[in-house]
Amino acid sequence: MVTAAAVRAAARTLEGIAVRTSLVELPDMGVYLKLETEQPVGAFKLRGAYNAIKNLPDAARRRGVITFSSGNHGQAVAYAAQLMGVRAVVTMPEAAPAIKVEGVKRWGGEVVLAGRTSEDRRVKALEIAAQEGLAVVPPFDHPDVIAGQGTVGLEIAAQLPGVATVVVPVGGGGLIAGVTAGLAAAGSAAHVWGVEPAGAPKLQRSLAAGHAVTLERTASIADGLITLSVGALPLAVLQAHGDRVRGVALVDDDSIREAVHYLWQKHRLKVEPSGAATTAAVRSGAIAPSGPTVLVVSGGNVDPALLED
Repeated sequence: MVTAAAVRAAARTLEGIAVRTSLVELPDMGVYLKLETEQPVGAFKLRGAYNAIKNLPDAARRRGVITFSSGNHGQAVAYAAQLMGVRAVVTMPEAAPAIKVEGVKRWGGEVVLAGRTSEDRRVKALEIAAQEGLAVVPPFDHPDVIAGQGTVGLEIAAQLPGVATVVVPVGGGGLIAGVTAGLAAAGSAAHVWGVEPAGAPKLQRSLAAGHAVTLERTASIADGLITLSVGALPLAVLQAHGDRVRGVALVDDDSIREAVHYLWQKHRLKVEPSGAATTAAVRSGAIAPSGPTVLVVSGGNVDPALLED
């Protein structure tokens, strides 16, 4: 499991690397936003990626790392690897947004396109790792990755001591598991809601079934949230903190688009669909804020054309 000590250790590892992102109040919505878009790679993923790579044995790290990603985790791994002077390879979907492919390359990462699903790129990454001796840094199903994401929860608890509810977007589950563990580590009593696209309800179904459920297919404009399943470890963390997890809300693509436009046009925040899902959940009525409420907003790698659609 991911312990409070592991989250606190991750916070020390990330000092001077990850930004302590802003918590801003939106009076018109009655919520606060935790702006993980402020990270150097535009998303919270830097926290987990850097913590995981830094914790590798020296010899393994020197040989280089590989991951599989729809975009933001890949950028984070490339960025972290560049800071440490090691090679990074990222397998990405053939339909990955150009801005995310370019982001990986900007930080020195090598991009390999592989199929259309999360499973396609995972299999390709494992194949390359075996052939070239690279260390695999999974996007969510890894204790060091989850502990790194847990620092978001630590920061929220420190920035808003009376926080009652934290709303988190869900892809593979690493962020919501980390935030939940981080809030617990901080001694916060806050409850947590997850948000998934209506076309990718993998956590909602997994919590209902009591075990990880793999969907046959997923689809949404929120490309970072359409994994076929959540990780076994993130699910186990959430189950261990079951009294803290309130549930999972689903949002459709129209609501997500509206949230992207709202954040840009009203507050001049550039947020990609995956990062705007939490805002969409509140604006659509899928989640009603209860007490001081924080929406985790991540990431900011958005096609400029989408802001004006």
